[in-house]
Amino acid sequence: MNKEHLFEHIKEKQSFLCIGLDTDLKKIPEHLLKEDDPGFIFNKEIIDATHDLCIAYKPNLAFYESLGAKGWLTFEKTIKYIRTHYPDIFIIADAKRGDIGNTSAMYAKSFFEEMNVDALTVAPYMGEDSITPFLNYPEKWVILLALTSNKGSKDFQFFTNEEGQHLFEKVLQKSQEWADDQQMMYVVGATQGRMFEDIRKIIPNHFLLVPGIGAQGGSLEEVCKYGMNRQCGLIVNSSRGIIYADNSENFALSARNAAEKLQKAMEKELKNIME
Repeated sequence: MNKEHLFEHIKEKQSFLCIGLDTDLKKIPEHLLKEDDPGFIFNKEIIDATHDLCIAYKPNLAFYESLGAKGWLTFEKTIKYIRTHYPDIFIIADAKRGDIGNTSAMYAKSFFEEMNVDALTVAPYMGEDSITPFLNYPEKWVILLALTSNKGSKDFQFFTNEEGQHLFEKVLQKSQEWADDQQMMYVVGATQGRMFEDIRKIIPNHFLLVPGIGAQGGSLEEVCKYGMNRQCGLIVNSSRGIIYADNSENFALSARNAAEKLQKAMEKELKNIME
């Protein structure tokens, strides 16, 4: 799915919503725990209830890996279910991989060949040779961590060099030598507010994966005001605010209602670039 296809799906659905499948067995409705694979059943119900309101799903690998082999099976079944029933959905594996070249090559093979996801979040700290193996799959997307939404982002990402450039700005600038906006996106947290304005001066045309809306306190309106471009350029993620909207047997309907509320807000924002 290339950049133009993504924008077409955004226009069709009037949405740039990504739903994070941060599936925690301690938080899902209790009645599902009697199932053989409660995590998969939970994901399936969420997906069936919300697929028409979002353009992407983002399973967070930590929630699956923490369960060992069973968790990996849940992850694999979830990917196959989306591929089979909703093939137009963009699938992001939130795994934050990145290591020396031969290790990154194995990570790339795992996610892009075996799991067949569309995109993978990657940590850029080790530099070009750790990223290149992921870029050897031209039909897939690499999503580099740039400016994250967590409190600790200030520990390193705002480090300033002798030229007055922040570390995250260096990441944005340097990485454009490795791939263009048809293969690379960036993670920028919704809580960063007007920093989106400065980021767009460096990467005006790239898509941004934006976590932090909802439970983390990010403002959709602010993100759109400073971060949206002529092709939208945003994939805004919400996880807990949608999938854990309700813990009863009606959890899927409640998730749909929460997703629809965000989708309607996004539809309003999209009018600014459609007119």
